[in-house]
Amino acid sequence: MVSVPARAAEYAETARATAPPPRAAGDDVSRRTERRAYAALDLGTNNCRLLIAEPAPYGFRVIDAFSRIVRLGEGLGSTDRLSDDAIERTVDALAVCLGKMRSRGVVRAKSIATAACRLAVNGPAFVDRVHREVGLDLEVVDRRTEAYLAVTGCAALADRHAESVVIFDIGGGSTEIVWLDGSAALARSADPTLRIRAWDSLPVGVVTLAERYGGADVTRPVFEGMVEEVADRLTKFALIAGAAAHAPNFHLLGTSGTVTTLAATHLRLPRYDRRRIDGLWMRDREVTDAIDGLLATRLSDRAQNPCIGRDRADLVLAGCAILEAIRRAFPSERLRIADRGLREGLLMNMMREDGVWRRGVRPG
Repeated sequence: MVSVPARAAEYAETARATAPPPRAAGDDVSRRTERRAYAALDLGTNNCRLLIAEPAPYGFRVIDAFSRIVRLGEGLGSTDRLSDDAIERTVDALAVCLGKMRSRGVVRAKSIATAACRLAVNGPAFVDRVHREVGLDLEVVDRRTEAYLAVTGCAALADRHAESVVIFDIGGGSTEIVWLDGSAALARSADPTLRIRAWDSLPVGVVTLAERYGGADVTRPVFEGMVEEVADRLTKFALIAGAAAHAPNFHLLGTSGTVTTLAATHLRLPRYDRRRIDGLWMRDREVTDAIDGLLATRLSDRAQNPCIGRDRADLVLAGCAILEAIRRAFPSERLRIADRGLREGLLMNMMREDGVWRRGVRPG
């Protein structure tokens, strides 16, 4: 099983908090934040990802990270079950995560599982096995929680002048999409989920879509077929949130491996560099050109691209099809890229609940 050490190490060096709480007058937070390690684990349909961080002034400092493509949801669409091979790969990755938590002295952790475990008939049995064999307690979160965590994790990247923002998270088995209110009355709220006007969770992700249409040789007609399927699933949300695209300074904000990979190929990076990607703005024409460029490549070329790799080569165009359907439903001249999401949302929530940024909290 292939891990992604380059991205993880880079994240540990450069990542900072996603959405700081409001500062109280005269509060010397730098002297009062607790130096305790927190961990957030996100087990998705495709990826197993971990962040370990310590509170920092108005945010957190990442001290360790881990990411491994496990494809837990492989074949789920046709069997309704997690396969034995996928379970073995995932259990191995989770054991690595627990080892990192222990070595870093984590005092509080939250481990969540998303679409694959929600949908699989043997999802509960898998969660029980992880508890018995690994010692991790996985919480299978519902669709609403997943959408809200994505907002908590990346809302800080929303343009403060935008009166509406559509945030989306393209996963392996589902895609969460949220209409965020950017009006001045709500923009200063410490909890970005209070700004949510509408949300939906589409039962389609890069793994499920690629398995239905094939991810290796994606022709333009095949790509358009994927886009049309996603567009049909998006219709209800688009009717509710369609006005968002007409608000002043509206923009899209995407968090997923799809958008970060697309951004990296757009910049023609020799290797993935989170510092160049997180917060990057892409113009509408640039997004179109990047997608067209990937459509023109062969599977082998995508696999050799250091910003894609063989583990994502057969999935990236399915992700681009989901992105394209969202772009057509919510036309925007700007797309902001977020290399952050659920794990950051979990960390922010835990630290906020523990009051690590409140006046008077001192290092423990």
